[in-house]
Amino acid sequence: MQIILNHIQTQQKITRLGHELIENCFEETELFIGGISGNGYKLAKMITDIIEKNASLKITSFEIKINKSEPWAEPISLSIEESRLKKGYIILVDDVINSGKTLQYALVKFLEQPTKAIQTVVLVDRKHRRYPIKANFVGISLSTTLQDRIEVDLSEGDTKAFLI
Repeated sequence: MQIILNHIQTQQKITRLGHELIENCFEETELFIGGISGNGYKLAKMITDIIEKNASLKITSFEIKINKSEPWAEPISLSIEESRLKKGYIILVDDVINSGKTLQYALVKFLEQPTKAIQTVVLVDRKHRRYPIKANFVGISLSTTLQDRIEVDLSEGDTKAFLI
């Protein structure tokens, strides 16, 4: 196991992602920040905290529940009423993007109704896309082999990313 980002580096990346969103969404009054269940949702809440401390944007964070291995196998659900997202500015968050499958299927869920904009945020981008999606905001991009696995630990007080 090789540490890619230690706690301090992880916190710096997350803080930078929050500030990049503030800079890019300065004309907005409200953002909807949806995190993929698990680490994506934890990361979304961390980014939400940074934005709320540094900007006067109204933030609604929510969880996106999706079967990550077979996203087509069961309905994708959100922890907020979907109608609230209509014409909203949506930020889609996950910890690691690899093939793009999870983010792509989550994105399709948001396209079921009109939105103002959809942006994607990931802590680690592995660049092994099989689906046509890109991350708009990235903490770190890595060149890895397909056999490598990236794990992110967002435990409070000891966040880190490592290569297995």
